[in-house]
Amino acid sequence: MGRIKLHIEPEACSREGKTCSCCAVDFFEEKPPLWRRENLITAAVAGIFLSAGLIVQFFTPYHLAAQLLFVTVVAIAGKGIFKKAGRSILRRRLDMNCLMSIAAVGAFFIGHGEEGAAVIFLFFVAEFLEEYASDNARKSISRLLSLAPETAKIRRGGKEIELHVHEVKIADILIVRPGEKIALDGKVVTGHSSVDESTITGESLPVEKVEGDEVFAGTMNEDGYIEVEVGKKAEDTLLSKIIKLVEEAEKKKSKTERYIDRFAHYYTPTVIGLAFATFLIPTFIMGLEWHVWFYRALVLLVVSCPCAMAISTPVAMVSAITSAARHGVLIKGASFIEELSRVKACAFDKTGTLTKGKLEVLDIIGFNGHSSQEVLSVAASLEAHSAHPIAKAVLRKAHSEDIPLKQTSGFRYRKGKGLEARINGKTYYSGSRNLFGELSPALPAGISYHEELSHFETEGKTAIFISSEKEAVGVIALGDKVRDNAASTISRIRGLNIRTEMLTGDNKKVAGALAGKIGIDEYHAELLPEDKVKVVEKLSERFGSVAMVGDGVNDAPALAAANVGIAMGTIGSDAAIETADIALMQDDLSRIEYLILLSRKTMRIVRQNVTASVLIKGSFTILASLGLINLWVAVGIGDMGLSLAVISNAMRLTRVKA
Repeated sequence: MGRIKLHIEPEACSREGKTCSCCAVDFFEEKPPLWRRENLITAAVAGIFLSAGLIVQFFTPYHLAAQLLFVTVVAIAGKGIFKKAGRSILRRRLDMNCLMSIAAVGAFFIGHGEEGAAVIFLFFVAEFLEEYASDNARKSISRLLSLAPETAKIRRGGKEIELHVHEVKIADILIVRPGEKIALDGKVVTGHSSVDESTITGESLPVEKVEGDEVFAGTMNEDGYIEVEVGKKAEDTLLSKIIKLVEEAEKKKSKTERYIDRFAHYYTPTVIGLAFATFLIPTFIMGLEWHVWFYRALVLLVVSCPCAMAISTPVAMVSAITSAARHGVLIKGASFIEELSRVKACAFDKTGTLTKGKLEVLDIIGFNGHSSQEVLSVAASLEAHSAHPIAKAVLRKAHSEDIPLKQTSGFRYRKGKGLEARINGKTYYSGSRNLFGELSPALPAGISYHEELSHFETEGKTAIFISSEKEAVGVIALGDKVRDNAASTISRIRGLNIRTEMLTGDNKKVAGALAGKIGIDEYHAELLPEDKVKVVEKLSERFGSVAMVGDGVNDAPALAAANVGIAMGTIGSDAAIETADIALMQDDLSRIEYLILLSRKTMRIVRQNVTASVLIKGSFTILASLGLINLWVAVGIGDMGLSLAVISNAMRLTRVKA
């Protein structure tokens, strides 16, 4: 599969007499696996001719016929190799194709046609398998291309019609029945269902969708009928954006990759020069047998081919990027994997990152014989007239517990203090300590408003009191609820020898209470956005490499200041996806630990691959100089075998689980 850029004329897009308006659009289509079939056929035919040549060479007296068969092998399998070698010579940038071409021609020149044919054949097979393995590393992302349907059922003019997704317009109504995939991004306008969003977020549990909720192309509608107002064109959907970002990320090289590229640029000409020296010095200066040292020089050329070293890092990086994308994590480039593996400190924004970023009712306490249900009922009845975040939280709690609202009259808002209204002929109040300082309703013995508020503030909560004119009804404590896995994630990150710090604009009491609850190393409270940047810069000076985790655009300056900026819960947020170095598609803190482990494992595999390449190539170079290995061993083990080994090692990254 691959991404094909097509320029389409309007008339070429027509379906059923209608004209598509999507000219010059990037389409994502599946390439037919023809290249695989062609290469397989080429390898099979060349293999047959090579086998036939070896049989004729060693079991019959027709050696000329054997040489013709070997030449045929080179013509079939080496056509592309010789073309690439010629182009590299013209560009004056010698590559591995040059090494193999020189070695094969040289082998024929000294009468080892079978080895020259074997060099070309085995190198062709190695390149084919490398390409296949690299393509496999990208397959998990490419598979996404087939997830979004090519057609969509649309309601227009009271009729249901089926159109190609590129013909659908923004604000069209998309009809999605149970078991169907959602074709385009949009908002539910009718119906209720559960949607499997694992293709976007990596989360296997379905997400409930009701009117007003966003849905995304490529996700599966499970059990309900929904109608969706289309919000984005086919080329602008979140799925398309993810695929584009991952493909761009695969092209962005890390420092290690760039270093290896520079090394390979000088390495190949050096090897060719060394091979010539291996032949010329013993032959013309020392007077040794020329054909022996010519053969050793050819073996040296083959065994020194930098294939394994050249692919050792890119395949690992691509495997890591695609593995992360499968788990709902977008990494913008290999450099961020490398940087994340070096992180020694991780700064977390509080609101929306360590907490859910939304007020929730956490405690309800009844006074003077009132139950918690009565307290909630009175509070919700009063707050029903307000649009304040506290009112919304109280109403959500009442709704979730099926608490009925009471009929109210004479509603009055007291600025900065609270609310009052009449319920069943009695006046009730809901508000802060300022309001109740004026009213002084009766509290149970031993309880004061000041003490109750201080108690909740110490825990980082906000409290509202509910009372009638004569007596206190109860108190409701609200807070920004800590994420369920915040404490365990922070603990595991600290276990990786990474310092954790929290940055927040909240007051010190609230920040301190949360920091103590989740076990964070240090907190910084009452910060403005520019203050967060200064804290991140100081952490960077102190620890060298720092990651900043925030909930998107609000934390953009601090995310940019960090060595690696990680935006959380960015599903549907184009700005956050585009500005962060790494974007987590859902609000799951455990993905941070997964990311760190993935980056460390990636760099460990890169080091293993590079080390193995250098050691094995170095050992084989010495053996080649001493005449202890032949061309078969050089290309079969020292080149193809080693290349496949580093690829297999890198492919292990696709199995890393979140």
